[in-house]
Amino acid sequence: MSERQYAGYAAVDGNSRSRQFPEPPPQARSEFQRDRDRIIHSTAFRRLEYKTQVFVNHEGDLFRTRLTHSIEVAQIARSTARALHLNDDLAEAIALAHDLGHTPFGHAGQEALDDCMKDHGGFEHNLQSLRTVDLLEERYGAFDGLNLMYETREGILKHCAPAKARLLGELGRRFLDDRRPSLEAQLTNLADEIAYNNHDVDDGLRSGLIDETALEGVSLYARHAAAARTEFPAITSRRLVHETVRRMIGALVGDLLDESTRRIRAAGVASLDDVRAAPALIGFSPAMQAENRELKVFLRENLYRHYQVLRMTNKARRIIGELFAAFTADPRLLPPQYQAMAQADGRDALLGDSRARAVADYIAGMTDRYAMKEHRRLFGVGEID
Repeated sequence: MSERQYAGYAAVDGNSRSRQFPEPPPQARSEFQRDRDRIIHSTAFRRLEYKTQVFVNHEGDLFRTRLTHSIEVAQIARSTARALHLNDDLAEAIALAHDLGHTPFGHAGQEALDDCMKDHGGFEHNLQSLRTVDLLEERYGAFDGLNLMYETREGILKHCAPAKARLLGELGRRFLDDRRPSLEAQLTNLADEIAYNNHDVDDGLRSGLIDETALEGVSLYARHAAAARTEFPAITSRRLVHETVRRMIGALVGDLLDESTRRIRAAGVASLDDVRAAPALIGFSPAMQAENRELKVFLRENLYRHYQVLRMTNKARRIIGELFAAFTADPRLLPPQYQAMAQADGRDALLGDSRARAVADYIAGMTDRYAMKEHRRLFGVGEID
């Protein structure tokens, strides 16, 4: 798609704030297609295959991982961006990169690592995703990281505390000046929410941790399950779940398109600068927002706090905490590249103590199974390999 076919307020090569390190323009692809390709070929992206979404990877082959989740987010973001005449290549790149900095063991791992880092600058996976693409990936001779376009990096950084935003220069400015990112970034943030809510319903039902009868009390699910039963009276349970979830996703995306189109027209934006100065323009209608919130509350109470999930997260917290304590006490236990990072003098102005940050970088980059393997190596009785 050429730039002429994008809406005037889309983020495209011509109005981008470009890369940190200048490079010759790509051939036969756009700058944002180049970003997408670099993300797909990165080490951090491959590791997402073995990082938890809700269920630890080894608990079942059919449950979603961070990798399959990221691909599903990218599909929703790309299709929705195209319908709104936005830059679907940028939306796809943001979606594929948004979880690159996530720890093993899902949100439990993130919370455990943040607790370990509370005296060292804290840990937040959006900042870690940015750190991954800006610094930790080692693929190019001319620069650290992937040298992504400004708008891709902006979309990865969904949240940022003011104290840290001040240290991020131009990238952090919007958090201080109450300005918005591109519409592609706003859209991908909600595509992420659509994907994980609805696919957690699917995985929760597949695992047996969510009771389908209880889920019938959630209006968004109940309405679309009833419609599926009416259209297909003999439908079986697995087909019913899939049919219902896909209808829920379709309803959320349809509402998002309608409401966002209304907001964009009402705001009268004509350029990317107009978008940055306007209120958030991508969103759900009030009625759909209320239904989506009801679903999120249900999942929190019935899936994320299910005793079997909490048992797993408790183990995950212990593994993360014990690894962090061992590596910070003796950085010689780290692989050589992280030893060098841990021995750097002083503190990073943005991210705190260099030793603790190097340990956090190492742990955050682990897959679930590698974290468990490292824990066994350090603490397993009788294991010396």
